[in-house]
Amino acid sequence: MPLHDWTDRSGWSGMHDVWIVELLRSIKPLLPNPYRAYIGSAPAVAIGAPDQKPDISVRQWEIEAESEPAVLPSARLMDAALMEPDEEVVSIELDEQKALLIAAHGQLIAAIELISRRNKDRPASRAGAIARYLAYLAEGAHLLIVDVHRRPLGFSFAEALRAELKLPPRECQTPLAVSFRVGEPASDGGRLLATWCRALTVGEPLPTMPLPLNVNSRIAIDLEATYSRAAVDVYLS
Repeated sequence: MPLHDWTDRSGWSGMHDVWIVELLRSIKPLLPNPYRAYIGSAPAVAIGAPDQKPDISVRQWEIEAESEPAVLPSARLMDAALMEPDEEVVSIELDEQKALLIAAHGQLIAAIELISRRNKDRPASRAGAIARYLAYLAEGAHLLIVDVHRRPLGFSFAEALRAELKLPPRECQTPLAVSFRVGEPASDGGRLLATWCRALTVGEPLPTMPLPLNVNSRIAIDLEATYSRAAVDVYLS
């Protein structure tokens, strides 16, 4: 199914959820042992927790069943009206971006993220997403990002990441799909990084993209077939 124009089309949230499940179903049969694929929370993984457990210790204190909560002396004397906030409104949304993750032996190997408009609608959103993608690569995880959203005009995660990684400039505007392979240590320090960038065109089929599992092997991610099945499921014509 040709790529839809998502500029003013609604329904991306449902499409995102179904498409990432279709990608999971298509990838699982391609993975040799001991690789496994699953859908997880991107922010948790990006800081080095592929099993989705926070890298901190949480101590649970035992509380006696009949004990009353402690009240500070100053709080006892405080007027009840001052205990209430001046206002309570919806202000921020937690980024619960989902990613398709591939792990082996408890280590994150690769990740696929389908970019949503909220990932790049503001400078802070773009900066947060770029930091997450860089964290994947810094951990040695290969990465495939797919961005079907044309706006904001003139911005490209592929180009922004190349700038952050100090790679030679290369035009790759959205919509796009870009894959990164983290390779061997370079002779002058750092790691070799291979990239594949493909422009996506509204009204045209989506490409097949490589997702590396290691330096010498990769699997083919059929974006067109998985997108088409997802579009049918969410009733997109």
